[in-house]
Amino acid sequence: MDIDEVKMLLDMAEEKMDKAIGHLDNELRVVRAGRANPSMLSGIMVDYYGSLTPLSQVASVNSPDARTITVQPWEKKMIDPIERAIMAANLGFNPQNNGEVVRIVVPALTEDRRKELVKQVKQLGENARVSIRNARRDVNDGLKKFQKDGLGEDIVKDYEGKAQKLTDTFNKKVDDMLAQKEKEILTV
Repeated sequence: MDIDEVKMLLDMAEEKMDKAIGHLDNELRVVRAGRANPSMLSGIMVDYYGSLTPLSQVASVNSPDARTITVQPWEKKMIDPIERAIMAANLGFNPQNNGEVVRIVVPALTEDRRKELVKQVKQLGENARVSIRNARRDVNDGLKKFQKDGLGEDIVKDYEGKAQKLTDTFNKKVDDMLAQKEKEILTV
């Protein structure tokens, strides 16, 4: 039994935990906190000559002020498909166009909507924590298998402790991200 294999288990777990944090970060960016942010439209796909294309590849998306998002298509005939795609995304936006630019006014959040968003953010955080715990479980299962194959009990305990420390570190990152997003949502 090679100690490098055990270290590799821990590295793979860290990579999975990193991915969980990255995914959470992407998910939190889409949750709107009352301020206009171009990333709110990041998941929108536009019908571009028959193929679905990310909005950012057919237009520039900007936020000139705290309540407005502007979408400037690179081709004028893309205005209608962009407008349809924004409506179809069901984000609660009502886009308007002046023939050249699609303008979205981001409505102020009500207190109830803020509470809903906080719940949604907490659920996203819980999903990230589950992924992190699953990565730790994979390490522990691998260690038990290695122990049956002759790895020393002290080494197994040592690496179980390292896996737990890693889990705690990443859970702290999740907590920090959630606290920041919650503050952002609840700030009027």
